[in-house]
Amino acid sequence: MFGLGASEILIILVIAFLLFGPKQLPEVGRQVGKAIKGFKDTAEDLRKSVEPELNMIQQEVKMVEQDFQASMKEAEEEITAAGKQSEETPQSLNTSGHP
Repeated sequence: MFGLGASEILIILVIAFLLFGPKQLPEVGRQVGKAIKGFKDTAEDLRKSVEPELNMIQQEVKMVEQDFQASMKEAEEEITAAGKQSEETPQSLNTSGHP
């Protein structure tokens, strides 16, 4: 629980008993329990509201990534085609008799 060992929990309980006494300790325990439950409920509500937004952003990122990869492939093909054209051009000049 919260990364605490048995000895740490025992020390906390002894300190709480000394601070609040036996009469107030059950009420303090209830208040702490309510606070923890409220925190968990708030965290769950936040997760439920943020999760759809994160999913939508992830989908948009995937689409942008796919568009980028398609653009890169297109550019690579154009560069390859231009390179082949530039290789063919000097050969056609040499065959025409020009030095």
